[in-house]
Amino acid sequence: MSKPLVENPHAQSVEEIGARLEVDTAQGLHQSHARARLDAHGPNRLRQQKKKSTLSILLHQFKGMIVWLLAAAALMSFVLGDFAEGIAIVVVLLINGAIGFFTELRAARAMEALMQIAQVQTRVRRGGDVRKINAHELVPGDVVILEAGDMVTADLRLTEVASLMADESVLTGESVPVMKSRNPSELDAALGDRASMAFKGTAITLGTGEGVVVATGMDTEIGQISDLAQSAQSDTAPLERRLDKLGHRLVWLTMSLAVLTIVVGILRGYDVTEMVQTGVALAVAAIPEGLPVVATLSLAHGMWRMSQRNALIRQLSSVETLGATTVILTDKTGTLTENRMSAARFLLADAEVRVESDGDVRRFFIAGDTIDPVSDDRLAWAIRIGALCNNADLGDGAKHHPSGDPMEIALLSLAQKAGLGRDGLLAANEKVHQHAFDPDTKMMATVHRAANAYLVAVKGAPEAVIDVCKQVQTADGARAMDDHARQDWKDRSAAAAGEGLRLLALAMKHADSEDAPHYEGLTLVGLVCLVDPVRADVPDAIAASRAAGVRVIMLTGDHASTAETIAREAGLGHGDLTVVEGRELADLDVDQISDQDRARLLSADVFARVAPDTKLKLVSLFQNAGHIVAMTGDGVNDAPALKKADIGIAMGQRGTQVAQEAAHMVLQDDAFATIIAAMRQGRVIFDNIRKFVVYLMSCNVSEVLVVGIAVSAGLPAPLLPLQILFLNLVTDVFPAFALGLGRGDETIMQKPPRDPAQEIVDRPRWMLIAILGAAITVATLGAFVLALFWLHLASGPAITVAFLTLALAQLWNVFNVRDPDAGILRNEVTGNLYVWGAIFLCLALIGIALWTPWLSVLLGLPDPGWNGLALAACASLVPLALGQCWHVIRGPDWLNRHDRASGE
Repeated sequence: MSKPLVENPHAQSVEEIGARLEVDTAQGLHQSHARARLDAHGPNRLRQQKKKSTLSILLHQFKGMIVWLLAAAALMSFVLGDFAEGIAIVVVLLINGAIGFFTELRAARAMEALMQIAQVQTRVRRGGDVRKINAHELVPGDVVILEAGDMVTADLRLTEVASLMADESVLTGESVPVMKSRNPSELDAALGDRASMAFKGTAITLGTGEGVVVATGMDTEIGQISDLAQSAQSDTAPLERRLDKLGHRLVWLTMSLAVLTIVVGILRGYDVTEMVQTGVALAVAAIPEGLPVVATLSLAHGMWRMSQRNALIRQLSSVETLGATTVILTDKTGTLTENRMSAARFLLADAEVRVESDGDVRRFFIAGDTIDPVSDDRLAWAIRIGALCNNADLGDGAKHHPSGDPMEIALLSLAQKAGLGRDGLLAANEKVHQHAFDPDTKMMATVHRAANAYLVAVKGAPEAVIDVCKQVQTADGARAMDDHARQDWKDRSAAAAGEGLRLLALAMKHADSEDAPHYEGLTLVGLVCLVDPVRADVPDAIAASRAAGVRVIMLTGDHASTAETIAREAGLGHGDLTVVEGRELADLDVDQISDQDRARLLSADVFARVAPDTKLKLVSLFQNAGHIVAMTGDGVNDAPALKKADIGIAMGQRGTQVAQEAAHMVLQDDAFATIIAAMRQGRVIFDNIRKFVVYLMSCNVSEVLVVGIAVSAGLPAPLLPLQILFLNLVTDVFPAFALGLGRGDETIMQKPPRDPAQEIVDRPRWMLIAILGAAITVATLGAFVLALFWLHLASGPAITVAFLTLALAQLWNVFNVRDPDAGILRNEVTGNLYVWGAIFLCLALIGIALWTPWLSVLLGLPDPGWNGLALAACASLVPLALGQCWHVIRGPDWLNRHDRASGE
């Protein structure tokens, strides 16, 4: 970004801005000057993130230690002349890469389609003429013409305003439009308090105005936030870190076993070349070739399931990250709330009316009793005034959407649903005059020709309207207002505002002339209280988060009182809410913060009036405390934190392009509840990954031990390298993938999140891998020895017996990775139809390998006879029996006890 042309334009006068930018606001820039400035400053565009190239997506699939280890094993096989083995490993790598590549490519292209936006036109004054140009042609010094409904296309210093209001929620998170002024703002005014500015990306909701462009493109406020988002560092996903750590351990294990076996074999007098080949066989046995494929397929399947629930995941590893989430930092406006105002309450002279929404129906209650708004004279007049003194438009519900000030839209919508639609009211009360909202008086009025007189309808800031009212409407008619009554109304207004409600006062009078003073002799009808309502599905979703042990913390640009009210309605916190305001975080340094302040911030439920860079700091604060952080948001102001978070979640319908580009996941239905469904899927996937890793590793440990022990004992090698590869790629992969497709425990979201530092394979699971691997080893070597010395088979058929015993034992081993607290016969593994399908498929493949002549010759599997087959079948059941006995002996909860202990 370049140095700004005007320092602090919000604090300078209109004349100073004109002089600095060398422009006459009455004439605008000359076309030639505009062209020169366009060449100097460049187009008025935000810098988009570079499109993910097909090549970069493809190369991403080949990162990770396990993939590199497999590549090294393939290279060694080619060097030693074992081309079939090397080609098989390369095929595995290509299959794994293809699955991940096409899944992530589809997600990337879906995101790019989501980002397509139309060209925006803007009106400018150039050379004294008003014309429309493409927004990207705007330059500093251009004079832009604004009116209600316009999108602001550059940062403007306002020069003329007439009741101008702007919705800045996309930038500040503030849900209520801001009144604008041509007067300079304070030098140190916060972004949301700079009334003299209109910012790129915000929307004009009311009035008209003009402004001089002071910044374009990346120099605008939205551009600086976009730059912050693109520079924010996105951490490696937890699953990628864990798999990479497991890969490093496998490297050392593989190298150690291979070197040890080679050294022992040479010392026992074996041929050096033969020992090197055996070492490669051990390396192949130690590496779970199927792990990358199965992990990728499992994540891709989870990604597909999430897309069915309207959650678009941009990267495979983000699927599992959701399941590890311990904290959700959520934006308020448009995420927890509907980003629209709605009437919640009417304060009348001698009653309080509560308004409840049920879809398109509005119900009105006084002291718990339902009332008809038309039959209650006071309420009916309040609703009429809100509809008549109004500039909003509800549209037609199809092509034309509601437009105007959100509070006016709410009043108009309420009147329509109460049977007092504006069209009918105007038919009986023709509008003859309007006095626009005046920032000085803080009121607006409309004059209508009624039956025998003129009706003046007034609405505005409560304190302003109350001060000019002479009477108040009661159930018994109008009565005079004195100072005591005025103060009582102001106290009621302040109390409601303290609850986070937005208030407007409604007043009226009948006059003999349309020119009668419109702000004199008014009768106060009441106050209407409005709120940006909490989305209907949010309280249940937050309750589900709490049940799952996940904290939800709100970050908002709103004031503390408003934020606290919304937080309570949404169900945040327990009892008293802890609210921290942004000014307390202005100088926050997450690396230097005291333990006391850190503890206070980590325990907060709501952060109010927070700036974009503060959100980024808060994400880092929680990450440094060991949390896996999900961040939700839809505005530009959320983008840097979305990218920094472990899982950034943007809204697909209301979300800005900048936010969606920064996020890891996009909610296409904007439903907070979708996060919980996605989180459940993430937890299920991690549990499934643990199951198939234990399964694959125990199978691979058995292969290593079978070969290593046999060689050390001076026996013939019971397995050949190609046979090991066949087992790893065929009989291991399909059951493992079936485990990865499991639907998970129904109570998984009633359990606390796992410790973020917990490994995929923790101590109890390493123990289980060792036990199961040893059981399979004993069965396989026992069958091999019996085939050699009891059945007196030659080494070839004996190797076939060992191969079949190992293959079948590994198939039955899938039932040993059930949850220990589940039943032996009825559990999540036996109830998984994919597991049974995988077993039958693998049995068929083993049969094909054994009885297809060319394949049995390639794999070195001569027929062992019926006795050999029977021996292999019986021996293969031993590990299944031992594994089930181990679960029974250790108790139903032995694996999960360590999970809870590490999470406490």
